[in-house]
Amino acid sequence: MTSFHIVTDSGARFANQRLLQQYPVTVVPYQLEMGGTRYKEGIDISDEDAMRLIKAQHKPPTLIAPTEDDYAELYASLSRVYPDGVISIHTSRELTNSWDNARRAAQRLQDTYPVIAIDSRSICAGQGMLVRLAGQAALDKQPFEDAVQMVRDAVDRIFTTFYVDSLDYLHANHIMSESRSILGAMLNIKPILSIEEGKPMVTEKVRTRSQAIDRMIEFLVEFDDLDDAMIVQNRMHITEQARQLQDRLSLEFPGRHFPYTMYGIALAVLLGGHATGVMVLESEMEEFQDV
Repeated sequence: MTSFHIVTDSGARFANQRLLQQYPVTVVPYQLEMGGTRYKEGIDISDEDAMRLIKAQHKPPTLIAPTEDDYAELYASLSRVYPDGVISIHTSRELTNSWDNARRAAQRLQDTYPVIAIDSRSICAGQGMLVRLAGQAALDKQPFEDAVQMVRDAVDRIFTTFYVDSLDYLHANHIMSESRSILGAMLNIKPILSIEEGKPMVTEKVRTRSQAIDRMIEFLVEFDDLDDAMIVQNRMHITEQARQLQDRLSLEFPGRHFPYTMYGIALAVLLGGHATGVMVLESEMEEFQDV
């Protein structure tokens, strides 16, 4: 039994779902509202069915984050089992209300039980990488405060790049202006995005998927060392784009495997159902002291 627990929302994604059985982690689901019906992610609707519905929409459906009460009830329950506290890691506050609701719930217990709500400033696999770090720290029986600091430090080492085939959601979510979206659709332009300070931003544009893959390779080879890296795609089974990325990356990083995962409804509501990306956790730089 570990002395502290990790909580996250279902915005977090992992290459291996068995991680959730290995580590002391509880995932609280987002909800998707479409046509007056609400679906709890992973409970009322599968990832594949949710993606199929989202792809059929020309504007984003409503994403509903876990509530303050959802988190408060969970924290209170965990306090009876994990004496040292809870590390609660959430989708960027710029994208959903999950972190803010978790923070408010944590404040209810601040005089009796330590709950640290951390804004990942990321989403999907980037958020999942922070959860993995915290889970491993719990298994390694690191002190609670050390684990919290380690996760906070790692937030600044998460980097992301995506390309998006359809511009509808980027326009609807104010990531691209209407005029740029219309022009981009006319010219068949595919935007390349990064997440900066927790917000998606268009960094450049390309005309073909091949060029988009080239840009993602260029993005990755800029890193001297990686703690973690993952390809993010829009379906369960590997896409042709993900396979091309793996093949190219095997040449750039001999001996390193780049797993893939399907992104969930939080990212799908943001970017739509036609995106491919890469998320990395850069290795911590060693500090050298003069002798």
